[in-house]
Amino acid sequence: MEGSSNRDKEHLLSLKVMRLTKPSFISLAPVLCEANDIAGGDKLTDVKPTLANVKDIPSFAVSEMLTLPQNFGSIYLGETFASYVNVHNDSQSKVSDIQVKTDLQTASQRLTLSTTTTPNNADLDPEGSIDDVVNHEVKELGTHILVCAVSYAAPSGEKMYFRKFFKFQVLKPLDVKTKFYNAEDYRRFRGRVFYASDEVYLEAQIQNITNSPMCMEKVNLEPSAKYNVRELNSVERTQSNETTFGKLSYLNPMDVRQYLYCLTAKQHPGSQKVILKGVSNIGKLDIVWRTNLGERGRLQTSQLERVAPGYGDVRLAINEVPDGVQIEKPFNFKCQITSCCDRTMELRLVLTNTTKGLHWIGVSGKQLGKLGPGASMDIDLTLMASVPGLLSISGLRLTDQYLKRTYEHDDIAQVFVYTNLEGA
Repeated sequence: MEGSSNRDKEHLLSLKVMRLTKPSFISLAPVLCEANDIAGGDKLTDVKPTLANVKDIPSFAVSEMLTLPQNFGSIYLGETFASYVNVHNDSQSKVSDIQVKTDLQTASQRLTLSTTTTPNNADLDPEGSIDDVVNHEVKELGTHILVCAVSYAAPSGEKMYFRKFFKFQVLKPLDVKTKFYNAEDYRRFRGRVFYASDEVYLEAQIQNITNSPMCMEKVNLEPSAKYNVRELNSVERTQSNETTFGKLSYLNPMDVRQYLYCLTAKQHPGSQKVILKGVSNIGKLDIVWRTNLGERGRLQTSQLERVAPGYGDVRLAINEVPDGVQIEKPFNFKCQITSCCDRTMELRLVLTNTTKGLHWIGVSGKQLGKLGPGASMDIDLTLMASVPGLLSISGLRLTDQYLKRTYEHDDIAQVFVYTNLEGA
């Protein structure tokens, strides 16, 4: 789309700008008409459309055809905008001191894409041309204006100048939504359940909001320096690295695809356990796709932030607990205590039977000793159930002897209690 010159006078040079893009598909349906319904009958052959008709088969349409865009067309965020700029000497005289400057104006900045002059400041002969190709990876939404300015010297020595403006819109190609889950990672081994509560899961929902399908070439999570990442979007049992979405990676218009990643806090050998507090940067998503004719697009999200769960001064994590136990038979319960504060505590363990039918076995009021900032200690406890059913482990109390502060831990885990008959 061409704009107007900044001067209302006849110029010796003309400026043409064409966007360099691949063609698009169009479908042509045959349009049929009865010759008897038209005045003149079959003599008016020029009104019978034949473009979409196959020869000798008027009711059969041809396949899709390729068409070049009539204007700048749709440009999406993350794609590369390429344009051909041509300055032509339409006069019968030589023109000198030609300079062509191409800028891109957005809502927030103005970028210079190219500055072109005649080779060795030579004159431009009649019917001569200066051309250039500009490229720019679009990183901002909204209205963009391509500003092409041409300055030159006429044969009389007068300095001439004009500009043309080409406006286009940059649209959003993808809708990205993220969710964080502080879920427990359950691992079974010989009938027991092991818990790893340091993991956080990121779910990324990506929706194609363009009018054409796209091929998702890459969707990676680039973690920050605090985290390690493991992607969960491939099928491990196959040797071909097949994704969970199957062999086809196409995403049709308005379709949504979900990607899952597991993140763990980095732990340096020999150092204390890392306790992440408050808001922390997880990383950013790097998304690469291609359109139906192979044009490449790329987007990177801003830094994804996660609010770490608040554990207070003391964090209690489960190391091992059985998923099912027999009634009136003692079973072991293993947990880990981690200090989340910046001071040293001296802890005392108190066990109270707060759950009906579930009893602690052991000494209550045991001194656990000192626990420094970020340090951890493992505790092995024993319980016994006197009633069947699904019971919740509760009643674990930790008291800081320095501040006389008690930390209560209830509903720590659940176990299923079965009778002798059910267990046989």
